Amino acid sequence: MPSKRKAARAGSVTITDLAREAGVSKSTVSLVLQASPLIRPQTAARVREAAERLGYVYNRRAAELRLKSSNIIGVVINDLANPFFAELLVGMERRLADAGYLCLMAHTDERLDLQERVLASMREHHAAGIILCPAFDTPESVQETVGGWGIPLLVVIRPFANGRFDFARADNEAETRLATEHLIAQGHKHIAFLGRAGAGLVYERRLAGYSRAMKKHRLPIDPQWIINVPPTRAGGREGIRQVLELRNPPKAAVCYNDVVAFGALSALGERGLMAGRDFSLVGFDGVAATEHSNPPLTTMDVEPARLGEAAAGILLRRIREPKSAPVRYLAAPRLVVRQSSVKRESNAEAQREQRS
Repeated sequence: MPSKRKAARAGSVTITDLAREAGVSKSTVSLVLQASPLIRPQTAARVREAAERLGYVYNRRAAELRLKSSNIIGVVINDLANPFFAELLVGMERRLADAGYLCLMAHTDERLDLQERVLASMREHHAAGIILCPAFDTPESVQETVGGWGIPLLVVIRPFANGRFDFARADNEAETRLATEHLIAQGHKHIAFLGRAGAGLVYERRLAGYSRAMKKHRLPIDPQWIINVPPTRAGGREGIRQVLELRNPPKAAVCYNDVVAFGALSALGERGLMAGRDFSLVGFDGVAATEHSNPPLTTMDVEPARLGEAAAGILLRRIREPKSAPVRYLAAPRLVVRQSSVKRESNAEAQREQRS
């Protein structure tokens, strides 16, 4: 039951009243209400206690309309069916929440028309910043469009070829090169690459890393070993089917991502084959489920949650320092060796190498 004083004044209390009650300036009250880290905790607590006594309710929406900004960060993700993006989002939300921001998340499902509508909605909500993982075939002009709105933009995972913008992603070429060299070190000379249908910078760099490793070791690359499939579990199953139907098929494959590798694991099992014993597989992303697949999946781990935290930190810096130079963050590759790529008798040795 609210006090008589609170009930009588609720709805009529102003920031001026609150400042007088707490013994601080109106600007201090405003900063406390916006959860600014610039105010000392003791002062912020005093203001909140005064607001409770007076029954003051902060009208955040009205403040946002006045300031043409908000504490909302728009996060536009292309494929939440991929656990990598869910883990990436967890890291982003954690970092943004610590800074007093809320995530307004949207899933585009690789649809350009939906992405366009979602971005327009972020603008209508006066987003303080936008984190975008572009859908396939997103035009580079989206950078100028969002920039023209005066909203800071961070591009994640799929950078554009040109433009001055902040981005955070994995080192795609270096990681697939290391994955391929790991399979070569296991004695494989014929190695397939399960990519994705279509093109794009991420695909091109990952394919380049695979090709670079094969050429470095003077190993052949048969065009039939480059399998273009959707970056999904179904794509991985289809990719392995195509590989196994080749004449003298490869006995190892580098996968575009972990989801493709999961599909490949399933397809091998359906044929009575086991990864690590009959066929070697390496994934890409390092999602948590790789540790618990059957068998556990070797993967290039980019630590998705940590990458998400780093991306959010870059956007927060851009909000604070809008004129600073563009930041280009690359997650360092880390090979996690598990049973899917190593013969059982070599597992113990591989695990020792991983820990060292």
